Amino acid sequence: MYVLVVGGGKVGSNVTRSLLEMGHEVTLIEERPDRFARLEEEFGPVVMRGDATEITVLERAGIARPPELVLAVTGDDEDNLVISQIAKEGYGVRKAIARVNNPRNQQHFDLLGITQTVCATTNILGLVEHELPEHGLVPLLELQKEGLIIAEVQVEGGSPAAGKRVGGLGIPAGSRLISVWRQGRTELVEPSTVMRPGDQVLAIVPQGSVPELRRALLGAPKS
Repeated sequence: MYVLVVGGGKVGSNVTRSLLEMGHEVTLIEERPDRFARLEEEFGPVVMRGDATEITVLERAGIARPPELVLAVTGDDEDNLVISQIAKEGYGVRKAIARVNNPRNQQHFDLLGITQTVCATTNILGLVEHELPEHGLVPLLELQKEGLIIAEVQVEGGSPAAGKRVGGLGIPAGSRLISVWRQGRTELVEPSTVMRPGDQVLAIVPQGSVPELRRALLGAPKS
């Protein structure tokens, strides 16, 4: 597989190192001269210096082949967005993965169709929220192309779902409760499954229906 990596910071250099160890062909583009020098010393001709928002630089890196995968992992969200757009729309790259440094910029990637993104801040906040004693509903994975979210729900004693069968919960259309973790093991959810306090439920829900699912399983949020 030919992979084009843009951004030679810790993320880009580590990904490049791993891809090369797996036997893939990689070109790494880095603009900063000091960082480029260090990367060239380690990776040799794999590294190319230049501004990857410029078409001539991307073409010298082989984007017209096109690569099977473009990874835009610079520290600048605007650059990552532009590079991903050029790759997908200008050169027919099937898969472009962009790093989102500021979660507030995620909406811009979504609006422009860059659906495969990685945001360390959002991921860490999700893990922190998951570890809170009463985390309620925690999004675990966003399937942007499908418009779905996989979430974990903690059923408490006062939850409206406690003691009720799944078939009678009235969860939003397009949603499904997949599995429940209880007493140290996982069970698939059936319409006849009764929710119990302490259950950790894995659910899949349309993006716009998360508040509705939260109300159905956990009740209205406390003011």
